Order: sequence, then C-alpha cells, then structure tokens
Amino acid sequence: MKRLLFLLLCCAALLPAASHASRAQDKKGAQPAPTPVKHGGKIETKYDGVARETVVELKRMQVTCEMGKGLESTVKGVCVSLQVSLHCPGQQLDYVRHATLRLTFETKDWDMRHPLDQRDLTVVADGEVLRLGRMRLAAQAQGVSDSWSATDSKETLEAQIPYQTFRKVAQATSVEVSVGRTAFQLRDKNLSALSDLNNRVNLASRQAAGN
Repeated sequence: MKRLLFLLLCCAALLPAASHASRAQDKKGAQPAPTPVKHGGKIETKYDGVARETVVELKRMQVTCEMGKGLESTVKGVCVSLQVSLHCPGQQLDYVRHATLRLTFETKDWDMRHPLDQRDLTVVADGEVLRLGRMRLAAQAQGVSDSWSATDSKETLEAQIPYQTFRKVAQATSVEVSVGRTAFQLRDKNLSALSDLNNRVNLASRQAAGN
C-alpha cells in the first residue's frame, strides 16, 4: 500500500512539469502569422465558372503619371496603370496556365495613342530583355478611371504571357517596360505588388522547395 501511495505521489508531481513542457513545445512550434505586404495594390481571387478557372488578379494600379517626379520615362502627359491576372485551370492555385498583362494609358493628347505598329511589348527585368510580342486592344477596359473628361484618350492594351515569364518579372528588383515608343519603369510599390501576386500561387511547389 505504501509503495502504491508513493507511486501515485510521484505521478502527481510529474504531471505539472510535463504539461508545462508540452505548452512550451507548442509555443515554440507555432508559426507567426504572415505580415501583409503594404504596396497599395488590391489583389483578389475568384473562380470563373464560365471559363472554369481560378483567377488571381492585381487590380488596376498606377505606375506613373505626369505629376510623378523622379521617374525616368517617356510618358510626359500620360498616366500609365497596370493590371495583371494569373489564370489557374479549375479550382486550384498550384498550376498557372498563363498571365494576362493590361496597360492603360490616359492622356489629353490623342497623338499619344499606340497604332498597330507601335504595340510591341518589351520588358527588361534585371537586365534580361524579354520580347513579349504585340499587345492588342482590350475587349473591355475594366477599371479605367472616369476622372478625366470624355474627350481624353483612354487606351487599354493587353498581352497574354507565359507564367514563367511573369515570374521572372515578379522576382526582379528592377523592371523597365516599353510599348512602341512609350517607355517607363515600374516603381517599388509595383514590384512589391507583383511579388505579392506571385506568392498567391504555386503554394505546394514553393513549400516543397522550402521557400
């Protein structure tokens, strides 16, 4: 009886220590919640039942405007905005079929529009030149600001590019874009938004690689 009582007392003494160690281990293994990236852009994920694909989209975001200072560009009198969407077949985010890039140009000078032979898209990402073909007029200029008068020229061009090419751009620290004779450089907030957009997809492969 004395031996049984002694064993019970020992177990009772060990239980608080074991409980404390378990709580400490759980606290150590807990992963902190990811800090939201502050770039000013808006990213949305939605499923398109008609196209049967999941679309992760960076909504229209300003790149540069005539009021911007300190930016090397050839877009005087032109406001440029970008919009990017990643297209994933089905209801998943681990495989991206392609990316769609939209550029909106707003200007008071109709001569600043891009005729057919001035729509070739070239991107320089960290010094690597990527020639992405000819852009086309977007079917619907969604998200274009109505703050300018109806007499202003608003032109939205779009191009479909491979996801691997988009990923190079999203991971770059310096990106220059040219469409015909119009050239401009993406700002830090644009680069952060593209990186954030890219981080919303390919989650499984990134976790497997330890990134």
